[in-house]
Amino acid sequence: MSQIETFYDVMRRQGITRRSFMKYCSLTASALGLGPAFVPKIAHAMETKPRTPVIWVHGLECTCCSESFIRSAHPLAKDVVLSMISLDYDDTLMAAAGTQAEAALQDTIDKYKGNYILAVEGNPPLNEDGMFCIVGGKPFVDQLKHAAEHAKAIISWGACASYGCVQAAAPNPTRATPVHKVITDKPIIKVPGCPPIAEVMTGVITYMLTFDRLPTLDRQGRPEMFYSQRIHDKCYRRPHFDAGQFVEHWDDENARKGYCLYKMGCKGPTTYNACSTIRWNDGVSFPIQSGHGCIGCSEDGFWDQGSFYDRLTNIKQFGIEANADVIGGTAALAVGGAVAAHAAVSALKRAQQKNDARKAAAKTQSSKTRSSVDKNEDA
Repeated sequence: MSQIETFYDVMRRQGITRRSFMKYCSLTASALGLGPAFVPKIAHAMETKPRTPVIWVHGLECTCCSESFIRSAHPLAKDVVLSMISLDYDDTLMAAAGTQAEAALQDTIDKYKGNYILAVEGNPPLNEDGMFCIVGGKPFVDQLKHAAEHAKAIISWGACASYGCVQAAAPNPTRATPVHKVITDKPIIKVPGCPPIAEVMTGVITYMLTFDRLPTLDRQGRPEMFYSQRIHDKCYRRPHFDAGQFVEHWDDENARKGYCLYKMGCKGPTTYNACSTIRWNDGVSFPIQSGHGCIGCSEDGFWDQGSFYDRLTNIKQFGIEANADVIGGTAALAVGGAVAAHAAVSALKRAQQKNDARKAAAKTQSSKTRSSVDKNEDA
């Protein structure tokens, strides 16, 4: 592999101080959910490992993943692109076009066989020999297979590359196909979402560069560090769900109070993602906080699961024992039952206290009577 500058080399060349570099490593560790002990490990990796060449290709997609990526705040996308990795080909972000762009792609493949990461945004359509998506005069599926042949690993950005997304929704006339069903002999990391959160995207790259391995994946091939919990588990509206307090109609009084959006079709209870913790736009907000339910865009086939506003009524496999109506009614009954039980216990306690008081009074009176009799006998 040809020698490439390390991340630290680039930062020093740009006038970044050692103190600022260590601060950056600390922020990166925090963004990845790692403890302070990992800061020197990240620093060592950045100082010694060469920047990893990355080829970023685009199939059927809307470029929303790229739009999300360039808005990352921790770390900044510019630091990732200009310093951490060597982004040698990306037909959306690169200055070159046409023949020069395709030459850059082939040059990277030839120079860094087995050492570059292939990032895929979008998916290949297989119908009509792939003619529904043409890049550089050739079907995208051919470009994908060619670039994947010598890649070290593949990152499937977004729901399009991971699952097919809207292009693969029924009836799928182009036969849009997820990357993992076309490339079957390479390690693939799925980073789904429509689009994925910016910091999730840069976090995955940072982890791979720092530890030189793939992050731990769940059974669907998603990084557990970002996809191990449901949005519902950390949603700030969760207490309203548990209390049976739901928005019934858009912009009703309950919506103004910030009640749970489950009845309005929120898919948070069945969606695994970090939206409710990392959030969007540098942690400012996420869809539920903005008043719209989760649409489940990081789950397989979400476009074919009915309307975004259809309420889920049977999700027992996730630990919920009833639908929203029953939960609300049960909550009310539980509260009523608790009040009645409390009243009954209080009444019993008061009766017991009165009974004890009568016994104590009778005992005192009996003692006084015996004392009076004893005095008379003595007299």
